[in-house]
Amino acid sequence: MVLLSKAILEAMLEEFPPEEFLRRISHPGWFQSLGCVIGFDWHSSGLTTTTVGALKEALREISSPLLMVAGGKGKAALRTPEEVNSLAEKYGFEPSPIVQASRLSAKVDSALLQDGYSLYHHAIFFTSGGKWAVVQQGMREDVGLARRYHWLSEGLVDFIEEPHSGISSQRKESLVLDLTSRLSGQNREVMVELAKQNPEKTEREIRRLIVLDLPRRHALLARDMSPAHLKRAMASTYQRAPSDVKELLEIRGVGAKFLRALSLVADLIYGASPSFNDPALYSFAHGGKDGTPYPVDRAVYDRTIEILEKAIKKARLGEKERLQALRRLSSEFPGA
Repeated sequence: MVLLSKAILEAMLEEFPPEEFLRRISHPGWFQSLGCVIGFDWHSSGLTTTTVGALKEALREISSPLLMVAGGKGKAALRTPEEVNSLAEKYGFEPSPIVQASRLSAKVDSALLQDGYSLYHHAIFFTSGGKWAVVQQGMREDVGLARRYHWLSEGLVDFIEEPHSGISSQRKESLVLDLTSRLSGQNREVMVELAKQNPEKTEREIRRLIVLDLPRRHALLARDMSPAHLKRAMASTYQRAPSDVKELLEIRGVGAKFLRALSLVADLIYGASPSFNDPALYSFAHGGKDGTPYPVDRAVYDRTIEILEKAIKKARLGEKERLQALRRLSSEFPGA
């Protein structure tokens, strides 16, 4: 998988600027197709982690400031800022925009978009010029389903309102609090105002809500609402006085439960309703790892790597006919 990933990456970097790879990796369909090409089945949650792992190892071998990646699964995701800073020191670029993009995208998909999927994988692909794409995945352990979130810096206007380039999921969820939706705009504005006001007042309003018969659509139960804990978080937001949701998200202690509580107060007391719509959207070349639709044919797989590697070597010598032939082939099959 690493060898084929490396051949594909080298072919793309030979033909296109690195930003083109970022555009493609940020497209859920293209990423899924890439995973299938290097040997995973469409329905495998492992497709995301293994495909990113293979790309990461391949990019480590290529070792170029044109295109880099940081992060991964579990503890590797937590080391993303450290990896970005290490690569920045090696290649001489400013790491802070990449680190901020990594942190904010993870915070948005774990706190602002509350769809029941807990993030366990996060990776950011980036260039030394500050362009980036994020691929991260969450899991619903109660049903054994995964969901993948894609981001792209190009064309991104706002980290908060509908920032995704795509969300891939096997099903739509019926109970979702989507604070990234433009339909949640007024709700977000009231949340920021609540975060800036005296904690005593907001705590009283939350205590009042606990005794009410709360609507099911919020997925927020009385046991989720600890006024004492929320009051501590509100003390921080009161002192920082965030001007918008982005600043609010960056405050330590502001997480999913805190934002749900503020959203509920904004909705039930101030009439600013959020969106409860799920924003997720609903070809094998070498076979699949579990034999579906057929086992991986190692001979064909190795031949693919050989063809790509030869085309790359010839292109570097000025003989681009083979890459042009591959390009003509892709024009015959535009969905490939």
